[in-house]
Formats: sequence, C-alpha cells, structure tokens
Amino acid sequence: MESILPLLQSTRKASVALRQLSDVQRQAILKSIASKLSENESLILSENQKDLDKMDDANPKKDRLLLNHDRLQGLIESLYDVANLKDPTGQLISEYTTDKGLHIQKVTVSLGVVGVIYESRPNVTIDVAALCIKSGNAVVLRGGSDAEFTNLVLVQLIHDALRENGLPSEIVLLLPVDRKFVKELLEAEKYVDIIIPRGSQELIDFVRLHSKVPTIETGAGVCHTYVESTANLQSAAEIVVNAKTQRPSVCNSLDTVLVDRRVAQDFLPLLIPGFSNFEVEIFADETAYDILKKANYHFLHQATPENFGMEYLSQKCSVKTVDNIDEALNHIEQFSSKHSEAIVTQNEELGERFLNEVDAAAVYVNASTRFTDGGVFGLGAEIGISTQKLHARGPFALEKLTTEKWICRGEGQVR
Repeated sequence: MESILPLLQSTRKASVALRQLSDVQRQAILKSIASKLSENESLILSENQKDLDKMDDANPKKDRLLLNHDRLQGLIESLYDVANLKDPTGQLISEYTTDKGLHIQKVTVSLGVVGVIYESRPNVTIDVAALCIKSGNAVVLRGGSDAEFTNLVLVQLIHDALRENGLPSEIVLLLPVDRKFVKELLEAEKYVDIIIPRGSQELIDFVRLHSKVPTIETGAGVCHTYVESTANLQSAAEIVVNAKTQRPSVCNSLDTVLVDRRVAQDFLPLLIPGFSNFEVEIFADETAYDILKKANYHFLHQATPENFGMEYLSQKCSVKTVDNIDEALNHIEQFSSKHSEAIVTQNEELGERFLNEVDAAAVYVNASTRFTDGGVFGLGAEIGISTQKLHARGPFALEKLTTEKWICRGEGQVR
C-alpha cells in the first residue's frame, strides 16, 4: 500500500451514514458487537495469545496486552453500558429569537472522524469504537504492532456487526501498523477532524510535534500519594498498596509515595507486607531507605534524582520523606504529569488545601488514584485520561466526542 488516503476518504464518506442514525440504531450496533465478542471468545483469546507470545515476559506492557475471559467480559459489559448512556448528540444548549425574528439554536453534534493512535492495549479498540459509534463519529484506529493479531480480529468482528446492521464497515477503520503511515494520518486534516494519542510520552510528544490535525492528549500518569502526619496510617498503607499493586501497568497507578517525616518511622514498615507480596521495588531517599533497611525490606534501592518524576508502569515506586504539606505540594508541582494525585489525612483543612492547590485532572483525599477511570466515574468507558485543559480533562469519554453547531432559521431576513 502506497497511501492510506483512499481509506481515509472512504471513512469520511461512511461517517455521514452513521450521523444519520437514531440513537436506537446506534444502540443496536453496540449490542451486536457485544454479541460477536461473546460468540467468538475462543478466537479472540487465540489471536491475543499470538501477540502475547511475541512479547518478553519482563515487558511491563504485557499486562496491558493480555485479554482473558474476565477482561473480555468486562469489554462486553462496557459495550452495553455505553449503549445505554444518553445520546450526547442533538442536545439543545441554548435557544433564542433575535429582534429581527431569526430563530437561533446551539446544539451538540458529532465531531466527524476521530483518529486514535495507541499502543499495546486491545481493549482500547473496543472502547474507542463503542464511544465513537454511540456519539455518531467514524473512527480511524492505529494500534501498535504488539497487538496486531488481536486488533485485527476485534475490528473484523466490529465490521461484521456493522454490515449486519446495514452499514458500511469503513465506519471503523484499522490502519496498517507500518509506521510510514502515521505521518500521513497526522497530516490528513481534510479527512480526520481530531487525533487522540494514547500511550507513552514519546508517542504523545511525536503526535504533538507532527500533527496538522487538532490533537487532544491523553497523557502519561506520574501519580503521587502524600501521607500527611495526621493520616490513619493503617488506612494510608492500604491505599498506597492498592494504588501501586492492584494493576501497576496502567496510567493511574502510584509512582511516588510522599510521607511526612514525623510519621515515616511508623508508616513505612506498614507497607512491607503488601509490597512484599508483589515484590515491589522501592527507590527510597536517605531517610526512607534507612527505615526500610532496618525493617528488612528486601526489594530496596537508594533513590537517584531520576527516580522521581518517572512513570514506572510496573511493580516499582519511589519514596520521599517531606517535612510538611508545602514541601509535598512543591514536589508534586515539579514532578506531576497532572494526571491523578492523592493525600491521606485526617486534617480536613489540609485536605481541602490539597484539592484546591494541586493542578491535576483528578485529585483525591483518602482514596486510591486507581479510581481515575471512565467506567468508575459513570462515563461508561473512556478513550483515555486527558491531562490537558482544553476541550477535555480527566476521563475523556462520550460527552467530549461532540462539538457545537449553530442552527439558524429565518423567513427571508437580510442584514
């Protein structure tokens, strides 16, 4: 293939057919896709295993790549959840009549064609397709080579569902994994309305630098949890262990623990049972290192400056002791990716100060950062977590896949 432009042209044309559908018809498509996934579980898992076999077991992306029965059931349930969400298009935002009798309305409409570039997460293929179909958007998917076999079979099943509902399969386009086509996609402003990169900081930076199509970033997550001096330490330990170990390969998992120096001696040993079960490697500053060394924690290293501000995506984290909330806030301001940040405290005033001063898409008091998720927030599913401030911030889901249109009805008025 020399160019993907003919494919993009076909998807642009197919987007018109999708926009003309009622919400009931879009729901039917999503339910058809769910049925296809359920009926073809063994085929999907078999193709996914081909991708898993290509990847080194030590690669932190392997957990993201993995599909199994439970994860596939989760995708099927999310399709039904998205299908049942309120249609975000055709919503009346404002309405008035001018003194000349011109009737003006502002309504929500689909973006048109959404391009998504992502890495080794085949669940993104289903989540993005579902959200785009529900919101009346055609979608161009460019998944990574790591998930090539899985993405191919998933999109084939989506195409089957589209055709069974009398629609062109080009509504959902999966591009070849050859990297030479990425730049062409990023320059296809005539056919693609928005590009959303989802993956590493390197990928996001590349898209930001080269795209002529408007871009919404779904950024990397460098997430902190600050254990303040008044915290319930047992609860704090449970929060930290959950945020780090429950699923470390995702962007809302914990990367750095900040602990008040006054409680470090009592708090840090409480992490040992939970962290030891997952062999979490800790990169600790001098004070934390001495405490954990005396407590005989086995997976311990002395931190270097590079260990702070790092997104680990594995069973690793850094620990830093701080003197007070001001030092914690300064550290977060310096190293945060503005994704998800948390404080554990029983001081309500300090909790509110943390919520107000921390600049991030999601901020927590006394809870794990692992909750930053479109499904958990009641949005059905998500395309990613946006860390920027224009158009969308936080879980980027259904309601942000629309824009606005002014509709003006007259009776011959001229100006």
